[in-house]
Amino acid sequence: MTGGRPASANRHEEDFVSGKVRRVAIATATSALAVSVVASCSLVGGGSDRGPDDPTTRRVVLVTHDSFAYDESVVAEFEESSGIELDIRQSGDAGELTNTLVLSRDNPIGDVVFGVDSTFASRAINEGVFEPYRSPEAAAGADRYRVAGAEDSENADVLSAVDVGDVCLNVDVEWFADPANGPVEAPTGFDDLVDPRYRDLTVVPDPATSSPGLAFQLATIEHYGEDGWADYWAELRDNGVQVTGGWTEAYTQEFSGSSGAGPRPIVVSYASSPAAEIGEDGEPRTTALLDTCYRQVEYAGVLAGAAEPDGAREVIDFLLSEPFQSQVAEYMYVYPVREDVVLPESWESAAPLPADSATLPADQVDANRADWVEEWRTIVLG
Repeated sequence: MTGGRPASANRHEEDFVSGKVRRVAIATATSALAVSVVASCSLVGGGSDRGPDDPTTRRVVLVTHDSFAYDESVVAEFEESSGIELDIRQSGDAGELTNTLVLSRDNPIGDVVFGVDSTFASRAINEGVFEPYRSPEAAAGADRYRVAGAEDSENADVLSAVDVGDVCLNVDVEWFADPANGPVEAPTGFDDLVDPRYRDLTVVPDPATSSPGLAFQLATIEHYGEDGWADYWAELRDNGVQVTGGWTEAYTQEFSGSSGAGPRPIVVSYASSPAAEIGEDGEPRTTALLDTCYRQVEYAGVLAGAAEPDGAREVIDFLLSEPFQSQVAEYMYVYPVREDVVLPESWESAAPLPADSATLPADQVDANRADWVEEWRTIVLG
């Protein structure tokens, strides 16, 4: 990986048609067994001796987004031990995936889904897409990330958290340390970005076409409130903020701290991104401003009307199990929800999980997302 995310994750560029997406990555770690299958295709994990004709084999359809990536050997071991043949079908980004699930709720396209995130969770729940299931594995950490606003309701166990990703401002530490760039210290939070000292230094993805861009907008709404966020963005506009269509362009082309060596040293990316920017001295060249983070959680759920509901529940147990959780950082560049999983060594210092990321209730986001984005576009893009 050479930027904020590995290509094996392909999650963080959330360019999307219907609303929002998950994440994308950069290009070097494609060899890390990334799985990117066309939506209409299926990928059946290998390694099982049973085969599709074995009467003890159960075929379970897992519907997910295009950025789902995993260690094939871990999936093969699960198939072998469970007697489940996983048919993995990828269906666009997280926004498209949610729309597809809603439109097909009366004739579900699979048995279990992974990839509906905290921005879209409320919509899918309210449309009756899922049936409740609480995995026995949830107590190991997933319970900490129940859908915001649903913790104490009948919907508390409709979705199970599988991974966490935090969208934050990232700063090119080396750029600010270079005397050639003037005597200006690196920013520490939201307010600095509207200071004239940081004019023309920030690049952000468009929240209408990028999930990280949307998450950053939500972070400013949470921070400044519904009465103050619009004024903040007007000040950012006046201070020369650059807007790109997606995360990939912002991070890999415009951000000075990435392999693209662009002109701007402040970018919207992820708390995990500095782990990808370790220099030859073993130190990260960039840092995430953890006080600016907005938490995104990806969920799995059993689809209502599933042909294989028992198998769907077993798949969720697997997604929350230690073998699967232990590889999500490497393959999808997100944080596992299990508390007993150790992050890669480079993450411990360069990309620790933020302790207190901002969130908004899922139903509040669902009710206001379209209006907020439209208002943002009017303010920033005119």
